[in-house]
Amino acid sequence: MPKMKTHKGARQRFHVTGTGKVVRTKGPKSHFRRKKAKRVKRLFGGKVELDSAAFSRQIRHALGRKKP
Repeated sequence: MPKMKTHKGARQRFHVTGTGKVVRTKGPKSHFRRKKAKRVKRLFGGKVELDSAAFSRQIRHALGRKKP
């Protein structure tokens, strides 16, 4: 059976932490930054855990990981 390929778009947008949580980066943090306030730019800075368990399973499968 051939190897399962990683979905490249999912690899760029999501990653799995050491404890098995799937995290994503927040939204529009690189486009038109000069117009945005510093507070808004800080809000876009971090990463957020996915809240949907079903979607997390789909992403983990696209990344080539079966279980955490």
